[in-house]
Amino acid sequence: MTYTQTHDPTIREHIQAWQKLDVDQQLALFWFIYKEMGGSITPAAPGASTVSPEIAEGLFNQVKELSHEQQLQVQRDLINKADNLISREYGSLSDTTKLLFWYRLSQGMENGTIIPMPNDYELTSASEALFGKIKGLAFEQQITLFRDYVSPMGTEAKPGAEI
Repeated sequence: MTYTQTHDPTIREHIQAWQKLDVDQQLALFWFIYKEMGGSITPAAPGASTVSPEIAEGLFNQVKELSHEQQLQVQRDLINKADNLISREYGSLSDTTKLLFWYRLSQGMENGTIIPMPNDYELTSASEALFGKIKGLAFEQQITLFRDYVSPMGTEAKPGAEI
């Protein structure tokens, strides 16, 4: 799957700053963004109405069946591009379906089917500063940022019959 990032220098700068955070800080920032803006992100994402939600739901259901520790590891593995089945399945999804998958994970965290964020968790100062910058972007830029952030995660499917 070919992936092309936006040419918007502000968005690219924010993504690079996000990717420089350690994996757990990246996940935490994603959670805080969802809590702040999640209700409008995925339903309004361009192309969301043309996505087959069953694909994102199928992958979400695989993760949901795992223990909380395994669920957290799957999320870390996606960011770290680990070569495993879920990461390869994720890597074969469209950008918008990837965004929908992360949205479903966030919903699962909220309702307790996915490992929740600890109640006393606080963002680092670097994450907090980036969060403030992201909140300051126009809505369309936010959607592009989130899509560009989740798109390169996971790993490529293997050639042949293997996923």
